[in-house]
Amino acid sequence: MTIATRRQRPSTSADAPPTMLNTRAEADLAFVRDVMERSTRFTAVPGWGGIGMGVTAVAAAALAWQQPSHERWLAVWLGEAVVAATIGVVAMVRKARRTSLPMLAAPVRRFAFGLVPPLIVGAALTVGCVQGNAWALLAPVWLCCFGVAILGGSAVSSAPILRALGVAFVVVGVVAVGTPARWSDVWMALAFGGGHLVTGFVVVRQHGG
Repeated sequence: MTIATRRQRPSTSADAPPTMLNTRAEADLAFVRDVMERSTRFTAVPGWGGIGMGVTAVAAAALAWQQPSHERWLAVWLGEAVVAATIGVVAMVRKARRTSLPMLAAPVRRFAFGLVPPLIVGAALTVGCVQGNAWALLAPVWLCCFGVAILGGSAVSSAPILRALGVAFVVVGVVAVGTPARWSDVWMALAFGGGHLVTGFVVVRQHGG
């Protein structure tokens, strides 16, 4: 009696157990979603940078409160703006490198396009307020313009908390218009300090630092 041998045929995906196929499909879908997210969303929102910006804003508010003149008060906040911008940019670049997001990628450009124009408007209005001796309007202008800038950037961001932060800045800025000028540092500490601290902690916990 002869023993017939069967030629082994190569295994195909049809031979794989259903559980294995489902796992593979889920992994493929997760990969596709990740690629699409990276191509359309700005993922380098700096959580630790936001915390650093919040801490320096609280310190600046306390220091500005003690200044004897409008000019020195303005100098404190302009100095804080430079410090905060440096912290934010450095933290953003470091996170972009860590997440392999090129700084000239489309999401970065769209984020910058939404963020920068309102900041330029805020700078121009600052000059106008100083020239017009409208010192009480500086804090509301900064809060509202920064809030609009954050809302513009949040449209392409992967961190939904940014939208809430932008709305909070605008609301605080509008409220600040109807309050005495001596409250300016309180509103600034609340928004630039507290807002950045809360947002920073959320980003660290939910979006990788």
